Amino acid sequence: MSDDSDQEKTEQPTEKKQRESREKGEVPRSRDLSGAMVVLAGVAALMNSGESAFLHARQIFSLGLGYSREALFTDALPGRALQAAMHEALKLFAPVAVATMVATLVAPLLLGGLNFSAQALQPKFERLDPIKGLGKIFAMRGLVELGKALLKLLFIGAVLALLLRHWQGELQATGRGSVVAGIAQSIGLLGRAALWFGSMLALIGGIDALYQKFDHAKNLRMTKQEIKDEMKESEGNPEMKGRIRQVQQAQARRRMMEELPKADVVVVNPTHFAVALRYDDGRMGAPRVIAKGVDVLAQQIRLVAGSHRIPLVEAPPLARALYATTELGREIPAALYVAVAQVLAYVYQLKQAAAQGETPPAAPTPEVDPDLMGPYRE
Repeated sequence: MSDDSDQEKTEQPTEKKQRESREKGEVPRSRDLSGAMVVLAGVAALMNSGESAFLHARQIFSLGLGYSREALFTDALPGRALQAAMHEALKLFAPVAVATMVATLVAPLLLGGLNFSAQALQPKFERLDPIKGLGKIFAMRGLVELGKALLKLLFIGAVLALLLRHWQGELQATGRGSVVAGIAQSIGLLGRAALWFGSMLALIGGIDALYQKFDHAKNLRMTKQEIKDEMKESEGNPEMKGRIRQVQQAQARRRMMEELPKADVVVVNPTHFAVALRYDDGRMGAPRVIAKGVDVLAQQIRLVAGSHRIPLVEAPPLARALYATTELGREIPAALYVAVAQVLAYVYQLKQAAAQGETPPAAPTPEVDPDLMGPYRE
C-alpha cells in the first residue's frame, strides 16, 4: 500500500474533518477584507460626521492662533493647550474609532464566521524553530504571500500617486484661502482619499477572500485512503465489529435459554423450527415469543423444553409463520391470534386431561396464511 503522501487529495472533506479543522482554529480568513471593512467603516463615520468633525478640527487649529499676550507668558499655557487639543481630537475621532471597532468584530462574519478555538491559543514551541521559520518563508505559500504584498503595494501606490497628481491644484489651494475654507477643503480631500483607499482595499479584499476560501477548501481535501481510514475509525474495525456481534448473539441466546422454562408451549416443525410462546392474560395483550431458533438452536430449544415438561406442538405452518413474523420478546401479530389460540386451548385441554387421567385430545392443525411464512414456506 502506498503512503498517503503519494496520493492526490482529490476528495471533498468529511464533516468530521471540517469540524476538527474549526476546533483547531483553521477557518478561512482574509486580512485584506478585514482591513477594507475597517477603512470603509472609518471613512463612512468620518463623512457622516463631517459637520461636527469640521467644528472640532477648526477648534484644534484655533487653539494655536487665539491666545492673548498675557497667556503667552504663562507657564501653564502648553499644558492647557495640549489638554484642550486632545479633548477636541477625541471628539473628532471617537465616531471613527467606534465604527472601526465594530467593523473589526463584524468582518470575520463575512468569511469563516465567528470561531473560538482553545487549541489555537495553546503555545506551540516548534514555531520558535528558526529553521522551520525560514522554510516557511521560502515555501510556496510564503512566496505567494510575498507576491501578493508586492502587488498590493504597487497597485495602491500607483493609484494614490495618480490621485495626488490629479489633486495637486486642490492641495495647493488649501493654504491660499481662509483658515475655515482650508480646513473644510482638507477634510474633503482626506475623506475622498480615504474612500479611494478603502475601495481599493475592498477590491483586493474581495479577490483575496475568494482565494482564501479556495485555498482553505483545497487544504482540507482528503485522499481516498484518508477517507477509508476515517470511516474505519468511526465505524470500527470490521473484524472487531464481527466479534462484538458474535458476543452479543451469544448473550442473547443465553438470556433466551434462561427465559425458556417460563414458556407455555413450543411450536415445532418438527425438526427445523422451534418457537416458544408465553401468555399471561393479566400482563400481556397477546402471546409473546420468548425463544425461537432453527436447526441446531431449535434442537436445543426442544431439549430444554422437554427437560422442563413444556408441551411440544407440531404445527409446521404456524412455526414457520411465527419465526418469520415475530421478533424475540415481541407479541405475535393479530393475523396469528386464531391459530395460536387453538394451540393454547389444546395445551390447556392436554393439562386438564392429564390431571384427570382422561384420554389426551387430538392435536389441532391451525390454518395459516402462506404469505405470513415469508421465505420459509417450504
